[in-house]
Amino acid sequence: MTTTPAPDQPAAESEQERWLTPGVRGIGSASLLADVGHEIPTALLPSLLNSTIGAPAAALGAIEGVSDALAGAARFGGGVLADDPVRRRTVAVGGYATTAVLGAAIGGATAVWQVGVLRAAAWTARGLRVPARNALLADIVPAKAYGRAYGFERMMDNLGAIFGPLLALGLVAWLGVQWAIGLSVIPGLLAAAAIVYAIRHTPRPTSRDKVPLRIRVRPVLHGELGRLMGAVAAFEVGNVAATLLILRATELLTPDHGAKTATTIALGLYTAYNVAATLASVPAGRLADRLGARGPLLVLAAGVAAFAAAYGLFAFSGAVVTVLAIPFLLAGVGIGAVETAQHSAVAALAPKDLRGSAFGLLATVQSLGNLAASAIAGILWSAVSPAAAFTYLTAWMLLAFGGLLTIARR
Repeated sequence: MTTTPAPDQPAAESEQERWLTPGVRGIGSASLLADVGHEIPTALLPSLLNSTIGAPAAALGAIEGVSDALAGAARFGGGVLADDPVRRRTVAVGGYATTAVLGAAIGGATAVWQVGVLRAAAWTARGLRVPARNALLADIVPAKAYGRAYGFERMMDNLGAIFGPLLALGLVAWLGVQWAIGLSVIPGLLAAAAIVYAIRHTPRPTSRDKVPLRIRVRPVLHGELGRLMGAVAAFEVGNVAATLLILRATELLTPDHGAKTATTIALGLYTAYNVAATLASVPAGRLADRLGARGPLLVLAAGVAAFAAAYGLFAFSGAVVTVLAIPFLLAGVGIGAVETAQHSAVAALAPKDLRGSAFGLLATVQSLGNLAASAIAGILWSAVSPAAAFTYLTAWMLLAFGGLLTIARR
C-alpha cells in the first residue's frame, strides 16, 4: 500500500532544493574545513611560542595584533578583487589554499620572526578570500533564500570553531604541538577543494571582460546600503572579542572556585556560546527570508538586542554559574543571528557589480570595529571597572538597535 504525500510536501522539498544546492553545500563545507584547519594553529600558537621556541607573551600579542590588522586591510582589498565575477573565483581558491599551507608551515618554525611572518601572511590570505566567498554565495542562490544560505554557511563555520580546538587537543596528545600544526594543512586543502567543487556548480560569468580594479567606497555607502553600514559600524564598535567574556566569567568565579576551576568553567561557557551560535544561524536565516524585504534588518536588530541584554548581564551579574550561562547563550544566539543577517542584508542591498566591494567594506568595518571595541573596553576595564566596560558596550548596542529599527521602518 502506498502512502500519498502531503499536498505541501513536494513544494517544501522543491524549495529546499532551490537553495541548498551543491554550490551552497560546497561553500559551507569549505567554511567548516577551513575553520578546523586554522583553529588548530590558533589554539596551539601560545604553546608553540612559549614552550617550544621560548618567546615571551608579548611576542604572541604583537604577532596576533599585526596579523589581525593585515587581515582587516586584506578584506578591503579582497572586496575590490571580488567585484569581478571571474577574478573572485581565483581569489577564493587561492585564498583557501594559501592560508592552509602558510598556517601549517608555522609548525616547522624555529624562531619568533618566522612564526610572525607565516602567521601574518596566512591571515592576509584569509582576509582576501572572505569577500570573494560571500559574493560567490550570493551568485548561486535566489535573493529570497539569502538568509538560509548565509545561515547555513555561518553554521558550518561555527561548527569548525568547535571541532578545531578539540582536534588540536587530540593531535597534541598523539603527535605533539609542531606535528599537530603541520597536519592542519589537510583540512585546509580540503577546504580549497570544496571551493573548487562549489565553483564547478556555479553558473559561469556571462561576460569575459575583466572588471577594472577600482576602490569604490562612495557608491557602497549610497542609500539604504550606506545606512546599513552605519548601523553595522555602531554594532561592531560594541562587539567585543569573546576572550573578554571568558575573562569576565573567570574573574567572577575565581574567588569561590579557584583559578583553575574557574578557567575550566569559563571555557565550558564559551563552548556553550559557540554551540548557541551554531544552532541559531540557520533558523535566523530562515526567519529573515520569511519576513520579506525587511527580514534581514529585523533579524539583525533582534541579534543586536540579544547582545545588549547579554552585556547588561555581564556588567552586573554575580558569581553564579547558571546565571553567567545566560549572557553567554544570549551572546551566542546574537552572533549567530547578526552574522547571518549582515551577510544576507548586504547581498540583498548591494548592486551586483558592487557586491565584492560591499562585502569587503563590511568585513573591514567588522575588523576595525572589533579592534576598537576590545581596545576601549580593555582600557575601561583596567581604569574604571569591568561593569563600566560592559555598560559602554551596551550603549553601542542600543544605538545600533535604534538605527536598525529606523532603517527597517523606511
